[in-house]
Amino acid sequence: MSSNGWDDNQDHTVLWSGTDVPEGDAEEACLILLHPPGLIRHRRTTLRRDSYLAGRDAGCDLVLDLSTISRLHSELVRDDHGHWWVHDRKSTNGTFVNESRVERECLTDGDQIRFGEVIFKFLTGDNIESAYHEEIYRLAIKDGLTGVHNKRYLLDFLEREIAGALRHQQPLTLVMMDVDRFKRINDQRGHLAGDAVLKEIAHRIQPRMRREELFARYGGEEFAAVLTMTPLEGGVRFAEQLRRLVSEEQFIFENARFPVTMSFGVATMQDEPDINSETLIKRADIQLYKAKHNGRNQVLPDLQEPG
Repeated sequence: MSSNGWDDNQDHTVLWSGTDVPEGDAEEACLILLHPPGLIRHRRTTLRRDSYLAGRDAGCDLVLDLSTISRLHSELVRDDHGHWWVHDRKSTNGTFVNESRVERECLTDGDQIRFGEVIFKFLTGDNIESAYHEEIYRLAIKDGLTGVHNKRYLLDFLEREIAGALRHQQPLTLVMMDVDRFKRINDQRGHLAGDAVLKEIAHRIQPRMRREELFARYGGEEFAAVLTMTPLEGGVRFAEQLRRLVSEEQFIFENARFPVTMSFGVATMQDEPDINSETLIKRADIQLYKAKHNGRNQVLPDLQEPG
């Protein structure tokens, strides 16, 4: 499916005047980039000075040259007590702390700050170095936007579960799902609305997963669910539940309500010694594409016989 918004290979420019700290150096506070990935020179910037102006303007301390960022978007300021505050500079798309829009907010360790579509994590305190490495590990397996697992983790998990399913002669089902007409959402409502849709989808679906299962963002607007010990019929029922979960309650962005639907492809493996994650994903994806071409907002299973 088409990629949503950000592609690590796209040539977008995000410049920082801050610098990374050599490992082991003491530091009081820093920002870690969560989203978008691959568009910044440094994953971490240390807050050494008492204030940093963030915006699209080339004169800012943190230059974020993106369409959703205002020329002078926000400012980070350290007060006399050593506390960091974020101040919105009447930006068009707002400054958010933990997804609440703010005009002025005191930051605490672990807060997420969002300028437009750019998301950072604020770290401070005595354990900042270990917290930084924990966050880097988390970013290696989690999607920075939605918080669910990423494609890299999905592929590793799927290979392990396929091997286990073959060993114990149990079924394993993969559900691939994609947001219908996602480009239209981005074009008509903006990329911030598209990001909000992806986050809300993850918020709705993740609680429906069992502990031993996995829900992940495969890429762009496509997600995947790995259902252990589940035959095809169970996978189809589960996908239909998710389809209704998305389509029956409208989405809200900036006080506007609008419908969102998803299409689903379902494939199951059992007693197939030569199968691997690539083959299973391809089978589910074929059904997903058929569902898209057949009118969208539907679930289609892979009915091919094993062997």
